[in-house]
Amino acid sequence: MDFNFTEHWPFLILGYVIGSIAFGIVLTRLTGAGDLRSIGSGNIGATNVLRTGRKGLAAATLLLDLLKGAAAVWLAQFIADNYNIGNALDAGLMAALGAFLGHLYPIWLKFNGGKGVATYAGIALALCWPVGLLFAGLWIGTLVVARISSLAGLLASLSAPIAALYLGGPKIAMILALCTLLTFWRHRENITRLISGTEPKVGGA
Repeated sequence: MDFNFTEHWPFLILGYVIGSIAFGIVLTRLTGAGDLRSIGSGNIGATNVLRTGRKGLAAATLLLDLLKGAAAVWLAQFIADNYNIGNALDAGLMAALGAFLGHLYPIWLKFNGGKGVATYAGIALALCWPVGLLFAGLWIGTLVVARISSLAGLLASLSAPIAALYLGGPKIAMILALCTLLTFWRHRENITRLISGTEPKVGGA
């Protein structure tokens, strides 16, 4: 499993820049919904945007966070293909990791970003669409049945590297496994609440 980091590290930075765009904060400020970091959990993702009472805004945040993960991968692959910089797969993988790190730890928010589930979904779809569809299906299905956002994201992220090992290959599985570890780390407080039975449900009081 050859991987030339020296040749592909610029794509890590490219992905980081794209991933660090906090659409939740941008949209809530543009629409006068206030500073998202002072609302609910203070998280910058779609679940917390939903706590503003604006479902459309939450849906837009979800979609844009997903698209930025996919866009980072596609842009890196396009550049690698058209300018002969390394190979498209490795470029996309580096951009995927960069985008995920950018969303979780954006430098302009003092490295305090989101939890990454929507961005993870976009990354998975762009790297290997069957894995992305499995991720999305499990995520949405769990959310509909259990109505617990964190549980849905955790189960979906756990499935992705396992599916990628069979459907996308070891390189994709390795990057997605790193994303899964980071997802679980960012959800550590949610995991504690899930274990204790105190994790709130979407739409709950």
